[in-house]
Amino acid sequence: MKKFGLIVVGVIAGIVALVNLGPLLGLALSALLVFAGMHFYLKGGSKLAKISWIAVGLIGLLTAVANVPGFFGILAIAGLWYVIREWKQQPIAFPTQLTAASSDPFINFEKQWNELNK
Repeated sequence: MKKFGLIVVGVIAGIVALVNLGPLLGLALSALLVFAGMHFYLKGGSKLAKISWIAVGLIGLLTAVANVPGFFGILAIAGLWYVIREWKQQPIAFPTQLTAASSDPFINFEKQWNELNK
């Protein structure tokens, strides 16, 4: 029953993500405008340049508000990611120094050599 629920949620999230590709692209463009406005505002020299970059940033914010369905697309992609992770039943594993050290071939050789000598 759990797998059936995951399939249903995955299909619905996939459809919502595909339907919202346009607003997602618009949201990415508006994020780019906001980022460019902030970046060039901080590097702007004259007051006129700073005012124009503030205007670019405000235009980016307004287009982000206009692309509210893009936020639903982001939620749908997050839902798909959750469904795929639950389907595989693999916990999130962030790389740490312990996992990097355990993949060292010499440490694995020592473990196998100790098992052979027992």
